Amino acid sequence: SAEPVLMAENVPSGLLEACVVLGVSNDRLKELGLLQGKDKEPLVEAEVLQVHAPPFVTKESSSNGTEHDHAPAFSRVQRRRSFKKKRDRLVSTISNSGQTNEPAVAASDDLSVPQNIDLIALPQLCFPDGLRITSESREDDYHFLVFTDVFGNQTHGVVAQYCKPVHMILYCIYLIKSTEKHICIISKYPYYNALRDCLSSLFLCRSFLLQLKMSRMCEFEEQVKEFSAKLALVPIPPPGPLHVVFNLRPFQIELPSRLDVDRPVMDLDLHLPFLCFRPKQILSILMEQRVVFLSTDWAKLTLVAECFMIFIHPLRWQHPFVPVLSRQMLDFIMAPTAFLMGCHTSHFEEVAEELDDLVLVDIDQGTVLSLSSNRLELPDVPLTARDCFIFRAKGLQLHYDLDVCRVGSRTDINELRALRRQWQHKVNTVILNVTMELIVNIFSEVCDFLNYEHRVFNSEEFLRSRETTDHEFYKKVLDTHIFHSFLRDRLNRKNDAFTHMQLNIRSETRRMRAMTESPRRPAMEEIRKYIRPEIGLSSRLGVSMPNLADHRLLTVPVRQTSMRTMPFHSCSWSPSRPIKTFKLPEFPPPLAYQYVQSYYNDLIKELSKAISTATPDDSALLARYYYLRGLVNSVAGKRVDALGDFQSLYKTDMDIFPNELLNALVESLPAEERRMAERRPDLKRLISRVKRENERERARPMDGGTVKRFELPKKHLHMEDFVRRVQESGVVKDQDTIQRLFEALTVGQQKQVDPETFCFFYNFWKETEAAAQDVDLPVVVLEHLETDECVYKLSSSVKTSHGVGKIAMTQRRLFLLTEGRPGYVEITKFRDIEDVKISSAPFLLLRIPALKIKTSLRKETFEANLKSECDLWHLMIKEMWAGRKMADDHKDPQFMEQALTNALLMDAVVGCLQSQKAIFAATKLAYFDKKKLEVPMMVPKTTSETLKHKINPSLDQTSPQAVDVLLYTPGRSAERNPKLWCALSDGKVLVFDAASWSMQHNSVQNCMLAVNQQQLWIGSTDSFIYIINPRSVSCNKQLTEHRGEVTGLTLEERTDKFSQTVAYSCSEDGSVIVWDVTTLQVRRQFRVSCDRLQCIQIHNGMLWCCKSASHTIRSHGV
Repeated sequence: SAEPVLMAENVPSGLLEACVVLGVSNDRLKELGLLQGKDKEPLVEAEVLQVHAPPFVTKESSSNGTEHDHAPAFSRVQRRRSFKKKRDRLVSTISNSGQTNEPAVAASDDLSVPQNIDLIALPQLCFPDGLRITSESREDDYHFLVFTDVFGNQTHGVVAQYCKPVHMILYCIYLIKSTEKHICIISKYPYYNALRDCLSSLFLCRSFLLQLKMSRMCEFEEQVKEFSAKLALVPIPPPGPLHVVFNLRPFQIELPSRLDVDRPVMDLDLHLPFLCFRPKQILSILMEQRVVFLSTDWAKLTLVAECFMIFIHPLRWQHPFVPVLSRQMLDFIMAPTAFLMGCHTSHFEEVAEELDDLVLVDIDQGTVLSLSSNRLELPDVPLTARDCFIFRAKGLQLHYDLDVCRVGSRTDINELRALRRQWQHKVNTVILNVTMELIVNIFSEVCDFLNYEHRVFNSEEFLRSRETTDHEFYKKVLDTHIFHSFLRDRLNRKNDAFTHMQLNIRSETRRMRAMTESPRRPAMEEIRKYIRPEIGLSSRLGVSMPNLADHRLLTVPVRQTSMRTMPFHSCSWSPSRPIKTFKLPEFPPPLAYQYVQSYYNDLIKELSKAISTATPDDSALLARYYYLRGLVNSVAGKRVDALGDFQSLYKTDMDIFPNELLNALVESLPAEERRMAERRPDLKRLISRVKRENERERARPMDGGTVKRFELPKKHLHMEDFVRRVQESGVVKDQDTIQRLFEALTVGQQKQVDPETFCFFYNFWKETEAAAQDVDLPVVVLEHLETDECVYKLSSSVKTSHGVGKIAMTQRRLFLLTEGRPGYVEITKFRDIEDVKISSAPFLLLRIPALKIKTSLRKETFEANLKSECDLWHLMIKEMWAGRKMADDHKDPQFMEQALTNALLMDAVVGCLQSQKAIFAATKLAYFDKKKLEVPMMVPKTTSETLKHKINPSLDQTSPQAVDVLLYTPGRSAERNPKLWCALSDGKVLVFDAASWSMQHNSVQNCMLAVNQQQLWIGSTDSFIYIINPRSVSCNKQLTEHRGEVTGLTLEERTDKFSQTVAYSCSEDGSVIVWDVTTLQVRRQFRVSCDRLQCIQIHNGMLWCCKSASHTIRSHGV
């Protein structure tokens, strides 16, 4: 039927998409023998001679009269067949200039080919220099191709050239000449080295060489078809630590897996560009621009270009990518957009004449030129990232012979190849870390200027935070398509290699703080690392930022200003894992259905054996075996078994869950098999979940969500619009605070904020922030400040009772920065203030407003003649004092954080309004100062004595949320701090002192359980138990056995160190499941008779099951 074929479009293919033979047909060769007086080496047009594509055998073809069942091959498109092209008329004619007049494939040819292969362009790409009949025999060589369809999907080709002897009669003289034929293997995946090895094994076959020499084309075609059918039996390994190995004599060929789900296959030598170019040249090529690679070796073009595509990950190239251009395709460089293309060096002048804004990269000469001025004029990569990359690149060990000079000689070719693969894997891993670190160093702080709720990127503020010398680079990059795609992934909280390295290169506290959505602030402890006592600190000391956490919660270091002054620390985007290999059985006769089925049965047995011998601790490896067995079962027609294997991924590794393949399996299930699957509870849940996921997928935006740039408003803002705009700007998030700000800005006028007022407020806020960053403090002052203190407000120079100077305010204290000889005079800490008031001081015949502060640590009152600033400082200090008092009373430092936000907003309101009502408007923001005049929230004495710390998990949320569950996990080392896991009512989980982390599912977490150092279980209303890795704060396993809302989790104490850890879970329908924590298998399941089971707990060997009344069950009886 049409439906199964349609669904097969989404099934991942195997190694082979198609194998195509190209060259000159015998009919055409006869014509050439009759041409007298023409070129001695005529240029002819290549033709498609053969196309071989899976499936090669079907059940229908195995026995007459058997109904078509399925095609046992790893094939995405089932309706394809192998054929030899039948020629009905001349394909092309030859002119003296070598130009052809007709397409390579005649219109009357009966072709049946894979839908994504363009046979018109393929001959040009396989013979980019054209095809000639020569008197000289050439050595076999290889080059590589990339095909991109209109949707951006890529397929890859490896082309092998061989020479076939041609017997011709010219002027009655018998001549033997040579003509080239090419075999092109096309694959969905860029297995360049593996496919080249496959073709090499074919050319080393004696029977193949004999058929070529004797021109036995029928036997030749049959052997190529059999070769193609073998490759169609090879499954592609899933991402992770398992490679697939198979034999094609004399070689043992290894298919490496992708490193993670978001990366492409990397089966090439990533050190090639470092052998061709200097590190600084590599940096210039990475820019999104119009790039043309040049080389005399066609193979180098694709391999080097593909390396650069990998170097920019997670940025994705979104423009034309054609690394090999034939001479007929040179007009492609006229494309009006950015592109990356490649051509032969002989076309240099032709290319250079067309456009003057190309960047020409000569791989052979190792040069990078811009045609606009014959020299490269591209903005430099930011200094920090550039210096680090060059430093790393200089340390790369890129010469294989130097590394193996101590190794003895070997005679086994496969041992030598394995040794080279190990070296290449090590080098590739180091290069991936170096290039990923480059991208992280360039773009890591982009995340600090994203508003996740409103999907806004504040590009102007990001640029303002960069060094002036880097502005040209960022202005060019921020407008590119690949950067826009990168922003979309960040806003979608993609957990990719970029995120992993970003976490790995930061300290625990900074790492987790960076995952929150609160703005950053510098830490004095980090600042002091870059201060030389003789010169002090001259810039970037403090920032005027709201929502700043107390030092007892989080400490965030200042942005590193220069890599020149610090050592380069090694880092990695992913932990190194040992690579395992799985060897496929020997290939059967691949054109017989019964042998192919027997091969799949043997493959399933081998995978089952690997699963039974794998240890439960190595769940990642176990998941790969399940994935491969499910893939083989699906192509062997065992669909129900395949569903069972993919169901096992929930308990081993959900990151490799094949959603498209699973959807295709479910849709193609015959009625009888569907009934069989639905009789199994686990598969029934799996099928229903696939349906739900399909509905969610259809509801998601096709482009992954929009990304907006922050812009100042152009029309009047009512309350709702004002709240949204302020949240987008990153000034403050709390909705109640923003509403008070709205009241302050609209005092005495209509309740709407005009665009000019908003603009004045925003600009003043940013200018004040920049001014605070440029405060000059001598080292003697820094010695008196805590590690996380910052200067948020600095007065003008005033006369005080302690001398002339500037009053500085941090989040903890007030101090005087004396003039003349710079010095530090402590005024008071906010918690020590007893009274703050305004009085007047006599000056000649005038009375000058003065601020008086009485503190508990000094008898004398501090007095400062602040003049016009007096009212504002009075308001700000009273708010900070009130916030400090409430924070101490309630043991909640976030009250102080909120008070600081209010004080800074007061400063901005007064600065932007510049009128008599400005101070009155600022009083609208004095939240804590007013609150202390109200009836205080009394804390009971017992609670006050017991309470050590209090936090508000909703502080960074746009609206308050209820706390459903709390769980504490202790830190196990100096690098891992203790964490408090807090599940909110909206399904979000916050981690203190760590980060806010949101699960990918819209569900509410009801219960949490720390099972061990590697597992934290979270029960949810959607009936699933999510298993979290506390270290990476990521979820890649689920337990799906419950059918109702999971309401309780508990852990049974181990009687001794050799006993297995057992966990219990319960759901609202009364179901209780006993789990083996190591294997995640169900040990036992029973039901408690009750309306709603609320929770369970083990105490003194008894399992207590609680609802409105308690039920007890002995744990040994469970």
